[in-house]
Amino acid sequence: MTETNPPQMRIDTSAEQMENAVLPRTQEIHTDPNVHCPDTSKLPQALSEPVAQKSPAQWAYERIIMYIQNFEKHLDNDHEVGMGLAGGEAGVIRIEGLGYYDPDIVTYYGVNGAGAKTQLIQHVSQLNVTLVASPKHIDQPEANRIGFRLAKGLERDEDVTT
Repeated sequence: MTETNPPQMRIDTSAEQMENAVLPRTQEIHTDPNVHCPDTSKLPQALSEPVAQKSPAQWAYERIIMYIQNFEKHLDNDHEVGMGLAGGEAGVIRIEGLGYYDPDIVTYYGVNGAGAKTQLIQHVSQLNVTLVASPKHIDQPEANRIGFRLAKGLERDEDVTT
C-alpha cells in the first residue's frame, strides 16, 4: 500500500490577505494569441490603493482608463478610441474625456459622428462600454490618445487637466 501526501494547504498571513484583497486581478482569454491583454504588472499608483477606500464610481473609472489605454496601444495612427452607446440614436462618440461623481456615476465626454458634443452619464450598476476604433478627425495630423492622459492622472502626482 502506498502512502500519498495530502495536498499542501497555503495559509496567508493577515498582511498577505489584506494585500490580496486590494490587488487588482484580471484574466482574459482570446482566440487570437496575439491579442494583448491589459498589463497589470505596471499599474499606476491609484490602482494599488485599497479598493475599500474607493467609491464604486472611482473604482470603475480607474479600470475603464486602463482598458482605454490598452485599446489605444493597438490602434494605427488614423484611428482614435471611440465608444459605442447603447439605446437611443446616440451611436458612437469619439472619447475626449472621462470622469466620475461619487459615489456611483461615471461620465464620458466626446463628439458624435455628426460633430455634436456628447456626454453620457451612467450609473455604475449600468456600466456597459463598447470601445470602437474611430477614424481621427481629418484636420488633425495625429490621433489623440486620451488613454495616455487619463492614465497619467492615476499616478496622483501630475496635473493632466491642462
